[in-house]
Amino acid sequence: MKKLLNRATEKANGTKRLTTFLFYAYPLISLYGLFQFATSFFLAKKSMSYKSLCKNDTASVLLQNEIGLSLNDIKYLQGYGILAQQYQDITEDLTISEGCWMPRRVDSMAVIVVDALRFDFALEHLPKSIGSRIAYEEIGKKQEQQETLQQKTRGQSQLYKFVADPPTVTMQRLKGLTTGGLPTFADISGSFGGANVDEDSWVDQLHNVPASKRGFKDYAQNQDAEAKRKVQMAFVGDDTWVDLFPNQFDDSHPYPSFNTRDLDTVDDGCLLHLPRLLKSFGSKSMYNNEGTATSTKNDESFFYEVIVTHFLGVDHVGHTYGPHNVHMDAKLNQMDEVLQTIFLKIDEAVEQCQVVFVFGDHGMTEDGNHGGGTVEETNAGLFAHYSPGCGDLGPSLDITGTEIGSYSEAAFRSVNQIDLVPTISLLLGLPIPFANLGGVVPGLLPPLHYHTDKDIIIEAPYMATSLALNAAQVWNYLTTYSNTASKLPESAISDLESILIKASSQFRDALAQKDTFDSMAYREACGLFKYFLSMATDLGKQVWTRFDTTGMSIGISMLVLALFLGVPYTSIRGAMKEAMPTTKTSSSRVGHILSQCMKFE
Repeated sequence: MKKLLNRATEKANGTKRLTTFLFYAYPLISLYGLFQFATSFFLAKKSMSYKSLCKNDTASVLLQNEIGLSLNDIKYLQGYGILAQQYQDITEDLTISEGCWMPRRVDSMAVIVVDALRFDFALEHLPKSIGSRIAYEEIGKKQEQQETLQQKTRGQSQLYKFVADPPTVTMQRLKGLTTGGLPTFADISGSFGGANVDEDSWVDQLHNVPASKRGFKDYAQNQDAEAKRKVQMAFVGDDTWVDLFPNQFDDSHPYPSFNTRDLDTVDDGCLLHLPRLLKSFGSKSMYNNEGTATSTKNDESFFYEVIVTHFLGVDHVGHTYGPHNVHMDAKLNQMDEVLQTIFLKIDEAVEQCQVVFVFGDHGMTEDGNHGGGTVEETNAGLFAHYSPGCGDLGPSLDITGTEIGSYSEAAFRSVNQIDLVPTISLLLGLPIPFANLGGVVPGLLPPLHYHTDKDIIIEAPYMATSLALNAAQVWNYLTTYSNTASKLPESAISDLESILIKASSQFRDALAQKDTFDSMAYREACGLFKYFLSMATDLGKQVWTRFDTTGMSIGISMLVLALFLGVPYTSIRGAMKEAMPTTKTSSSRVGHILSQCMKFE
């Protein structure tokens, strides 16, 4: 009888231990599986509050620390106007700079976002504005000797395939297009409002950096400086911009964007304000390389240095009717007309260098939607149009990366959306945002001339320095992030460092050949720096935008295991509850029998 009782007790204890194990294991495995899947699917990047500084020595320090340039190299680049310098305006006791890091290259800029402008839309469905200028670029160069006067005063244009990173949602794309970073799916909740940008951006830099430090005479030296700003930034269109940048625009006209059935409200608002904005667009008050003013415009009148316009109708037509229908044809025709008006305004700037960038923040699928990573969703269009005052853009296009191999050439051909960020920053004389991962697009930078007794084009050293400074900024960000926020893969960082060392060495060798402005060493340095920047972007995508399929698989496996453990746990608990009264009764009976036996003894 005692053996029977011991056996029953041992069995009960074993069941209890198993139940206790399942009691703790089931929720722990479930939670771990859920956590593993969530962190692998909703990739997150930690924001960093660091800002790039608008100081001439910031660029010098970056080039010395990250690229290994000497102080003599820095002075050489400053002497030819490749790196920015400061000048003292004795008449007004002002310190004026050509730019924060590099000399400012354009007087004014218009940024036109046509939401969901796919590359094929830009190439095939905007014949008056984009189509006619692409044809001019192709035909005009072959008939240079037979150009009419009208053709000579027409600006130059370029069309690119503009590759977006998923998620292809407007809020995330605008973050990337202003910070140069890679927003993730974890940020997607911000699409419903309240997601202001907390990282460095060219919009924030443009608002905060005084005009005198980025190539303009500072008009705001009085006590009421902000109220009397003469160099202004204007915005009209999709209110997502104001959600991201609530206080940065001097003249702001946001329109609600959430109703995808509303095809015209935002676009009509843009058309209402654009004529007034374009009337005050641009200024002649930029400083030349000698530090003397070139202004012929009345200093009492304000002007718009940058205009941002965001049309939304193409996107809403896609959501409502799809990409191929009469509604889309009508909306694209409307965009064609307004873009033609803007381009004609740019063409009037014969003495100023003005540029307009027209692009889509993403594309759309054949059913009119977006958000994922298909070719239709990620391949938007980017069209750049320059005024005649920018000069011939031809020399910029000569450096293609072919000098060091196909891998570098591919980096030159591909234009990621975040590549526009460092390009805009250098064009406007701003520092490149601290967390930028984009690479300068060489073909979008007007050629740099050094004016002496002969007009020398120093394109190769300028381009190499631009890419070197860009590479130094990206490397500084990646190492800072890896050391302070979250460790990046060591093997990838090591590979990047080896490319950077090789590119830096080639750049220093080129600089050692004084007054040689188009050597093979410069071209090879450009190719290596561009390759480094493309690999850095790929690393960012790998860490922050591509799903961790291994982690997701582990998470799903853990959840399945938890499900299997949950079945026996539930069964055992149920069986124990049913058996508990019986066990208690049997134990009482055994105890009663034993007590009776003891009496007989």
